Amino acid sequence: MPIYVVLGNWTDQGTRDFGGAVERANGFRELVEQAGGRVRELVWTMGEYDFIIVAEAPDDETAATLVLRVGAAGNVRSKTMPAFDADQMSAIIARTG
Repeated sequence: MPIYVVLGNWTDQGTRDFGGAVERANGFRELVEQAGGRVRELVWTMGEYDFIIVAEAPDDETAATLVLRVGAAGNVRSKTMPAFDADQMSAIIARTG
């Protein structure tokens, strides 16, 4: 299943409701699972980003839908990148000839 890394920041609205961060994260996990994916890791960070998520989704369209739904709530802004695990990277390397 495709892997995605999400780098996120709280908006002003999300910062005002920092006390709900864990509850919102649990809601996100449920949303991903309902869409057929899973959250591998979700951690809060200090520095340039407020949180990092590593998740799986069935396809790019599903991942985009999830990101849009979460962004529409107004608590976060995010940057999402496709990612590869070791097996996927080995297959990519093998295809180079």
